[in-house]
Amino acid sequence: MLKLSISRKPGIASALALLCVALSGLCLSGCGVEYASPEPVYPNDYHERHPIALVHAPNTLDVFPVRGRIDAQSAAKIRSFAQRYRSLGSGPVAILTPAGRHDGNAEVVNAIRSVLYANGLRGNVAVGSYPITDPLTASPVVLTFQGLKAVEISRCGQWPRDLDSADSIQGWKNEPYWNYGCATQSILAAQVDDPRDLVQSRASSPPDEDMRLRAIGNVRSGQDPGTNWKTTTTTIGTVGGG
Repeated sequence: MLKLSISRKPGIASALALLCVALSGLCLSGCGVEYASPEPVYPNDYHERHPIALVHAPNTLDVFPVRGRIDAQSAAKIRSFAQRYRSLGSGPVAILTPAGRHDGNAEVVNAIRSVLYANGLRGNVAVGSYPITDPLTASPVVLTFQGLKAVEISRCGQWPRDLDSADSIQGWKNEPYWNYGCATQSILAAQVDDPRDLVQSRASSPPDEDMRLRAIGNVRSGQDPGTNWKTTTTTIGTVGGG
């Protein structure tokens, strides 16, 4: 049987003993060390990092005429724009055409005005122009009004700390990174139909008195107050006869 012994070599034994003492010291020195700060650097909830606020800001719609005319798709968007103005807007509605491009602008503006007037706007439409930044791109006719709007008030795309935290101990706490949730908040603010729904619930509709009285009458007469839904099923093999 092969036996290993280091007692006969004092040099090796001394080296191993010193190595064990050094390792023990390193282990003990790690006790009590705080590897991560107890308090988070920023809020963990992305609703707090990227809050949505209601502001009075420009509401805009870009209209791209097709062959110098307003087609059905653009007309539908203009109708929705007019309805939004009646609900949330104030002041005049401005129609801004690209400066330097007058091909069909007058006809397009008149068509837009007709759609706006047909949807309840009276005497609140102004016409102006805006400078073109890139002559090679398609320049829309811009409709805008000042009104209530939901916006994500922080700016997306900020990375104040490295994601891997290789050079620090901040990443050891497994906290969400700063930009997390910013895109979700921005899209929600842009798509919400009524910004007020984000801060308060809508009023309840009045109850259906007929349904309530019917249910109470059935309970008093000992009948089931639930709605009697009648459904009929047909065997697939018998459809169409034969």
